[in-house]
Amino acid sequence: MAGMLSPSVMCADLLHLYDEITKLDSLGVEFLHIDFMDNKFVPNITFDTNMVRSFKKAMKNIRRDIHIMAFEPQKYFDNMEISAGDMVSVHYEACEDVHSVLAEIRSRGASPCLAISPDTPVGVVKDFMSEVEAFLLMTVYPGFAGQPLAPKSMERLAELKSIVSASGKDIKIEVDGNVSWDHCVEMRENGADIFVAGSSSVYGQKYPLEEAVKVFYSLVK
Repeated sequence: MAGMLSPSVMCADLLHLYDEITKLDSLGVEFLHIDFMDNKFVPNITFDTNMVRSFKKAMKNIRRDIHIMAFEPQKYFDNMEISAGDMVSVHYEACEDVHSVLAEIRSRGASPCLAISPDTPVGVVKDFMSEVEAFLLMTVYPGFAGQPLAPKSMERLAELKSIVSASGKDIKIEVDGNVSWDHCVEMRENGADIFVAGSSSVYGQKYPLEEAVKVFYSLVK
């Protein structure tokens, strides 16, 4: 299966979000990556729950890829209107009971995804192989765009791919952080399926958005 794209909306033109989302939708992009932060788990705030919910109005075929960087993520699910078609990532480090949070996402018809930060051992995912549809591997520290690639990210990605392959499960691997034109190729080679593309690629200055999407797909096919 070809690589899939999840452009990071926090790197988009915030004054023209509706137009950008409908453009991505028309280009056949699979996901829209929406970051939610509580200013506690990470020292930053992006979109609030009302904004996360409102993105639905601009989306036809593209799916919400909601990345919740917050403690007690389940308390935000109602106001975000988590539902069928959504992919929802919660952090291993932010949940008191990861299993129950993943189960809550699935009960709403959405796709549960577990995110792990750069300092978290990759092996923790082994306890959740039957509960997720994807793992989100952070290749920068969560909270801010524009960071350099975290050390040993490629090795960690290869390790995660090995664990998923050994399980025999159909679990996708998503990468988030400095997914640049150069890094995306190596990430694909090391097992990434879904790419959170932001300021270092799709929303950089090298190409207009439509061309950037096409170039990205050609690199991760």
